[in-house]
Amino acid sequence: MLNITEIDGNNLYTAEEEAANDAKELKSLGSGNTKYPTHYDPSVLERFPNPNPGADDLVGLDCFEFRSLCPLTKQPDLATIHICYIPDKHMVESKSIKLYLFSYANHGAFHERCVHTIMEDLVKLLEPKYLEVYGDFNSRGGVCILPFAQYANDEYIEFKKERKLQMMNMFTTHTPRH
Repeated sequence: MLNITEIDGNNLYTAEEEAANDAKELKSLGSGNTKYPTHYDPSVLERFPNPNPGADDLVGLDCFEFRSLCPLTKQPDLATIHICYIPDKHMVESKSIKLYLFSYANHGAFHERCVHTIMEDLVKLLEPKYLEVYGDFNSRGGVCILPFAQYANDEYIEFKKERKLQMMNMFTTHTPRH
């Protein structure tokens, strides 16, 4: 079955042709020439047009192998980073977010700063309706740090408040990672 989509009122394209057209400006996906950043680098982030701009779809991304460095001791800090957003006009390209998160591996920053910076960089790139980043860092000395940062446009301010309360409740029942 051929899936046809109308673009600009005149031309008809298959879904595959439309996706290829949306991906024309992406630099790393399918290039065969991936450069892995060795230091924090938000310039590797790329976006593409949201294929469902009128919908309030929810996109979740989990990075189970996030690593950064303590800015003082230079010891590695390991975490799972959870990113969840409601896109508006743009979505993040998955290979670019992998490279971006990988760029933290040799970056010295406290957990809270990492999570907040990830949120800020994605908001700048995507201009989403809503976005949250939650870091579940491995315990150090028996203490888990669980930073949470979020953004909402005017339409999602109440949702942002509700989510913050939900996260505060979740923190009280959190089971530490080992």
